[in-house]
Amino acid sequence: MTTVDDAKAMARRLRAALAASGTAVTHSRALELIAHQLGHRDWSTCHAALSAPTGPLLVPVLRTFPGDQAYAFYCDYLGFRVDWEHRFEDGLPLYRQVSRGGCVLHLSEHHGDATPGSAVRVAVSDLTRLHAELHATRYPLRPGVEPQPWGRDMTVPDPFGNRITFHEPAGPGAPVMVIAGRG
Repeated sequence: MTTVDDAKAMARRLRAALAASGTAVTHSRALELIAHQLGHRDWSTCHAALSAPTGPLLVPVLRTFPGDQAYAFYCDYLGFRVDWEHRFEDGLPLYRQVSRGGCVLHLSEHHGDATPGSAVRVAVSDLTRLHAELHATRYPLRPGVEPQPWGRDMTVPDPFGNRITFHEPAGPGAPVMVIAGRG
């Protein structure tokens, strides 16, 4: 896992490499470029995500079915990236991990790993930005944002009957997971 110190070291190396090729950039600009490379909207968002407490990580397993729909929904539409995939052999069900910022999900085609129709809640820091980002895609789903007594929710159903609710908590100091932008 990349740390804040790792990202700063990357920025120093990038700045030195650019300077060696005749392109001068400030340290701040190098940090912004590294933040984008790591999938964050800016250095502040990157720093917050990399500084988040690293307690036990809970990883929901969602049932998907064979075919391209899981990739189209979770990666092309929601902006997750595939971290790894596993099949015991060709033709057998696929098990993969996808992530975006601090959110990690396991998607399984294996019967019995999970039940279609599951629900997952993900706290985010900027629901308005995520909502606009999803509406800017060509994916035919256009979720709305619902005000709730506990904050604002945007529920997005996947093609397999699962529901992912992105939640922006009400009030300052509420815990959130920073979901980085697409880059």
